[in-house]
Amino acid sequence: MEKLKTYQEAFLEFLLEKRIKEEPNNLYAPINYILELRGKRIRPILTLMGAEVFGASYEKALPAAMAVEVFHNFSLVHDDIMDEAPLRRGKETVHTKWDINTGILSGDAMLILAYQHFENYEAKLFKELVQLFSKTAREVCEGQQYDVDFETRNDVTIEQYLHMIEYKTAVLVGCAFQMGAIIAEVTAEEQVKIYEFGRLLGIAFQLQDDYLDAFGDPEKFGKQVGGDIIENKKTYLYLKSIEIGSEKEVSTLKDLFKDKLEGDNQSKIEQSKSIFNSSGGAAATQDAIKSYTEKAFTIANELSISEENKQLLLGFGTYLMNRRT
Repeated sequence: MEKLKTYQEAFLEFLLEKRIKEEPNNLYAPINYILELRGKRIRPILTLMGAEVFGASYEKALPAAMAVEVFHNFSLVHDDIMDEAPLRRGKETVHTKWDINTGILSGDAMLILAYQHFENYEAKLFKELVQLFSKTAREVCEGQQYDVDFETRNDVTIEQYLHMIEYKTAVLVGCAFQMGAIIAEVTAEEQVKIYEFGRLLGIAFQLQDDYLDAFGDPEKFGKQVGGDIIENKKTYLYLKSIEIGSEKEVSTLKDLFKDKLEGDNQSKIEQSKSIFNSSGGAAATQDAIKSYTEKAFTIANELSISEENKQLLLGFGTYLMNRRT
């Protein structure tokens, strides 16, 4: 999509302009490193898109978009520490390249830096943006805690899992869109709609991420394929396979997810993926991705924006649903 490329390039230029050149280097170098790793910059793009579809200049939304991107990457730095993940976007994670203490402290600094970007807005917009951002940041932390809790629970339901990914991932997508709408100064009703569009797309996005974690191409996906399986994460793939699989498939899958294994986990990964496929869990996950995307599309068509801008939102949703990276 040509428009996405425009947003991407504009944001990347802005990000590089804001590169931190201060001391101490061991605090700020990891921040520059994680922010400059190759990536699609999806969340900041949504803030720019959210402003422009409602008639505002996307340039006005760049500081808010930067806040979203810095916060998102802050959460990734800490998530990677918690997950003991070696790779992020195909490169060493911050705590692997430096150390855990550096990852924690640099992540903390990123959260503060994210808020500072809102200082570019006048008082009314500043207040609205910060209120939404703070609410979202707290929900993301709650979602992350649910994610950690679920690793050691054997009674997680699909409903509970969907609530977890809503908070861990989807609310930030909704927030990114709504911040653009706030900057465009549209009605509260339109803000709620664009938030809900983003929230539903965010759930579809995370379900797709879960699917790609198991079935993605490691060269394209940029993360360790099978990481969720190694960590015994009760993803939608796992839970749906448990729900609809045969007695033997369910028993085997539960045994595989009972303990974390030291060393080579390739056999565990391959056996789990085989059951995800044979049980129908993989196909059910793809159906859920499509369903949430279509719900988002229904809301997009209700927005008081031009047909051209509706098509921009729908095209973006289609792109997310079909992504392989």
